[in-house]
Amino acid sequence: MSSPEIASLSWGHMKVKGCSSSYKDCKVWPGGSRMWDWRETGTDHHPGVQPADVEEVLKKGIDLLVIGRGMSEALQVPASTLDYVKQKGVEVRVFQTEKAVAEYNKLAGQGAKVGGVFHSTC
Repeated sequence: MSSPEIASLSWGHMKVKGCSSSYKDCKVWPGGSRMWDWRETGTDHHPGVQPADVEEVLKKGIDLLVIGRGMSEALQVPASTLDYVKQKGVEVRVFQTEKAVAEYNKLAGQGAKVGGVFHSTC
């Protein structure tokens, strides 16, 4: 199964190829995607992305995780979350969201087993 390409990104709006719905924030993995609802884990810009936010994607058998911190990089990614991902044997890359989507799409296009969590506003 391949990771679906992110077809479009604009402020507060993301489209994943092959998915009829659009997302504000999303999680993607080989064979699927879904809305990233911060309320599920109590996430906020500070302290930022929690291990619980990425756990679902890590369980999908990925080798690399791309995290998009938002258009203005307001979303923090604590060292504890990066350590958690690395402990699972997964490489992690963190970027401003437009750069994160470009990196994710490049890797997905190369057939990498890549997943991502992306914040599309601040």
